[in-house]
Amino acid sequence: MKRRDTVKSNILFNNIVNNGTRYSNKYFVICSEKSNLDQNKFGIAVGKKVGNAVTRNKLKRQMRNIIDKNIKLFKNYYNYIIIVKKSTLDLKFNDM
Repeated sequence: MKRRDTVKSNILFNNIVNNGTRYSNKYFVICSEKSNLDQNKFGIAVGKKVGNAVTRNKLKRQMRNIIDKNIKLFKNYYNYIIIVKKSTLDLKFNDM
């Protein structure tokens, strides 16, 4: 995932989480909102309850890799926030 494809603004990040459409399962919550731009933007959130900084950064790297490999599965012209839950620690990378 390129740096230009990330949600950088805190206001936009909170707007997507609070007003966007939510999809959730045991491991992730995905919030999405229609974008005005001609590309998708992604944000990844991992809370402090998930683990220490090393663990959280590892999960974020893995999520970026998954997004890169499955970019065609996402709708065009949307912004996405992916919130990683603590139960994700039990998964292997291939299962994510």
